Amino acid sequence: MKIKCVFLLVLCTLYLQAQNQAVDSIPSKKFDFKPLILPSLFVGYGFVALNNPTLFSIDTDIQESFDTTKSTRIDDVTMFLPAASVYGLNMIGIKGKNNLKDRSIVFGTASILVLSTVFATKSLTKRERPNGASEDSFPSGHTAVSFMGAEFLYQEYKHISPWYGIVGYGVAATTGYLRMHNNKHWFSDVVAGAGFGILSTKAAYLLQPYLQKTLFKEDKTTSFLSPFYNGEQLGLSFVRSF
Repeated sequence: MKIKCVFLLVLCTLYLQAQNQAVDSIPSKKFDFKPLILPSLFVGYGFVALNNPTLFSIDTDIQESFDTTKSTRIDDVTMFLPAASVYGLNMIGIKGKNNLKDRSIVFGTASILVLSTVFATKSLTKRERPNGASEDSFPSGHTAVSFMGAEFLYQEYKHISPWYGIVGYGVAATTGYLRMHNNKHWFSDVVAGAGFGILSTKAAYLLQPYLQKTLFKEDKTTSFLSPFYNGEQLGLSFVRSF
């Protein structure tokens, strides 16, 4: 039954392939909507699964395949690794698409979008977690943050090698897998979380030129937004240097 869990990673690979094909076939000045289709389907799948007996049976079958007596906290770390890698790679001299300021605008915007949409959806759907601990299961916040970072990593380094994106998405898929392994989320929670994360980063790149011209004009200050996790809650931290 656990073989079903690789489905998410396969979809991630297809998504990256679709993006690469779109880059090769669509003029750069024309908006390309094709990479938005798969993550939108991820989100749609999750919402349908909330009230669909067939899809919920898939959730329960997958969940029953895990040994829920064993758990790990590794997912509290892996959720941040893809985004952190962007800054780490720049620090060691492997330059990404944007400079520090521009990529931080993108990252901060994506963080705001993913956290606001995820927590708003959690409060509206009130889905019970597999372990029965609370009613904020849908969608998976850890997965959303991790896939937000994976898309961020891919966008910043796809001009160097697609392997950066592949590794980032592998880490994100692992985070989603661990959320199910820890009995914290259903499969559909994880799929929807992946969609929310990817779409948030996509939207952030579209908004970046506007934000650059209006809210982040050239000055001598540097601002940085980053998601945080304190063991129970997700949020945003803001740092500004003068």
